Amino acid sequence: MSETATIRDVTDATFATQVIDASHTRPVVVDFWAAWCGPCRQLSPLLERAADRWSRDVDVVKVDVDAAPGVARQFRVQGIPAVKAFAAGRVVAEFVGVQPEATVEAFFAALAPSEADRLVAQAERADGPERERLLRAALALQRDHAGACVGLARELASRGDEEEAVALLQRVPGDRSAERLLAELRLSASATDGETLEGLSARARAGDGGARLELGRSLAARGTHAEALTILLDAVRDPDTRKEGREAVLEVFRVLGDDHELVRAFRPRLAAALF
Repeated sequence: MSETATIRDVTDATFATQVIDASHTRPVVVDFWAAWCGPCRQLSPLLERAADRWSRDVDVVKVDVDAAPGVARQFRVQGIPAVKAFAAGRVVAEFVGVQPEATVEAFFAALAPSEADRLVAQAERADGPERERLLRAALALQRDHAGACVGLARELASRGDEEEAVALLQRVPGDRSAERLLAELRLSASATDGETLEGLSARARAGDGGARLELGRSLAARGTHAEALTILLDAVRDPDTRKEGREAVLEVFRVLGDDHELVRAFRPRLAAALF
């Protein structure tokens, strides 16, 4: 395959930058091929035409498996031509061997952003009412678009419309960003707004389990996560607040994410408090 205006060569040295890193911005299709491979020469013009048609949305590169054996081994290329699509740094679709042009076209079409995706991308660059208009337009096209649901929920929560924000987030169960924001909203909703932290702290020190639980939630809602988790673990150890304390700790974990150092530190402590 000769290099075209839309398909460029990638080597072992440039693969990480031009494929893995680049795929966080938009999908990258990689054609693993070799000069001696007859089927590769059959597939080449199909990929070149697809690369031209989808140049607005998808990048296409080629890897000569003889010149870049490291990448070929890393991605377990055992037969060529092998075509792998990368998005967000990982392989999301692939096929091996010569395919009909309609199959190649469908492969690219599945990678390209939808109109809802485009509206959400525009919203990220917009502000105020225009941002909300674009997000609502995206949801009119796809009511469970995760990016649109989370983006609009943030807008609504920022102005106090938490009921609609929660309803939007519940449209996308399993989405990590939605789960985090939902956890933030639940912690905020359960935090005190009538009593000072000093008052709650005094009651907690006096042995009031309910005050201890409310204090932990309030601190978490304010972003004081380490102190909040320490107090909430005390609530977990109290039989009267064990269930609510455990759920509050898990909400903080959701807000922080599994990779956060506090989650790694407090997860075994939660297990110890429970058992």
